[in-house]
Amino acid sequence: MSAALDLLRWPRRKSDPARLALWTADEIAAATGGTAYGEFQVSGVEMDSRDVRGGDLFVALKGEAMDGHRFLEKAFANGAAAALVDREVDYPHVRVEDTTKALEALAKEARRRSISRIVGVTGSVGKTGVKEAIFAALERTSRGAAHRSVRSYNNHVGVPLSMARMAPRSRYGVFEMGMNHAGEISGLTAMVRPHVAVITTIAPAHIENLGSMEGIAAAKAEIFEGLEKGGTAVIPADIEQFAQLRDAAKAAGAKVIAFGRSEQADLRLLDAIPDGTGGSLVTAAMGETRLCFTVAEPGEHWIDNALCVMAAVYAAGGDLGAAGLALAEMGGLKGRGARVRAKVPGGYALVIDESYNANPASMRATLAQLGQTPATRRIAVLGSMKELGDFAPAFHAQLAEPVEAARIDHAILVGEEMTALAREMGKDANRALGNAPSFAHCDNAGEAIAALQEFGLAGGDAVLVKGSNSVGLARVVAHFTAREG
Repeated sequence: MSAALDLLRWPRRKSDPARLALWTADEIAAATGGTAYGEFQVSGVEMDSRDVRGGDLFVALKGEAMDGHRFLEKAFANGAAAALVDREVDYPHVRVEDTTKALEALAKEARRRSISRIVGVTGSVGKTGVKEAIFAALERTSRGAAHRSVRSYNNHVGVPLSMARMAPRSRYGVFEMGMNHAGEISGLTAMVRPHVAVITTIAPAHIENLGSMEGIAAAKAEIFEGLEKGGTAVIPADIEQFAQLRDAAKAAGAKVIAFGRSEQADLRLLDAIPDGTGGSLVTAAMGETRLCFTVAEPGEHWIDNALCVMAAVYAAGGDLGAAGLALAEMGGLKGRGARVRAKVPGGYALVIDESYNANPASMRATLAQLGQTPATRRIAVLGSMKELGDFAPAFHAQLAEPVEAARIDHAILVGEEMTALAREMGKDANRALGNAPSFAHCDNAGEAIAALQEFGLAGGDAVLVKGSNSVGLARVVAHFTAREG
């Protein structure tokens, strides 16, 4: 009988006695400097009235073009328990002077009261997938007591919103931080104050605003400024900017764990072989320790991502066995590698959904992944890569090489910036050698759908859809997978 009682009591944590409510009215008022009208508790925080669920605090943010106060009625119809507002309303609420600043104050209070080990993630490529994998590993480690930023909530609004949602009982928090300009991550990392700061890699994303790869690395390295004392920086060892990142981390007083394939990596890849299902069987070394695990996500870039995840979990004090299981079960995220089937004449076509983001490094990686995907025909729908500035023509033209290497049968190029690639692929020399695929050049996603329909998908085809989010290629994915069987 005593064994059964012990089982019911096991295992105890110091957070177990904590209440379950996320915020009370008085706590919100104290954190934001506002005044509470009504007694209430909330179980979540939301800024979009369409996403409000029962028990949420609706934050009525006000910007230049939109005022969240206009959607209070809808938010409460969807179950909001209270609102954070800048005026008196006929609902339970906390009134403040500025709801955006109040959300930031609520986030800082969430961080102050947290007992969590905090992981901050940034990088030019792969940060959302890596963030999700770290979260999956730490959620296993903590038996469900991990928290993370959802979707790509990585900017000046998304980060504080994600932090305000972190429960006092959470043992781990994983937050993604993005930027377009220098100085943006400084503000975010000061709010997040991570114990572990992760940079996935450096690539020419946002080079239009930052001028050079070194400028991009310096902007990403701002994440080290917010590290808690004794914190750890997790950085890629295989890039030209390794020394720059390492020196920035050490200047911030951080311990450094480098991951990668080179001799300077602390967590180093020893071997990776295909697992027979599109993923990889990976062996890595961490000092004298050998790590063997499966990575379900296809592509060479996910081997590197997996090393990054393992290093971050180790630095956060998580369970590397749990991390290995999480990596073995990871599925692609919508817009970031999800693999879905499209019902087409003759059976099904595989659609690889990479429609959310694109830069030269990620384009090359996903084209290589398509080239390794078994298929009757390989089709690439490639949208413009944005924020490359004066570098754009050269970077787009250079995609001709990975398109050829991937043995693409047909390409649909979407957007004005893709003119440079269309010109390169249409050169007589390429056609004479028989290396260049057939292609069409379209202005927008609607034309791309029509071009793909005209080409005619068939059973056994594999289609990569990738471009910057503003190109709208998610429409292409949605159109062809709506008939998924």
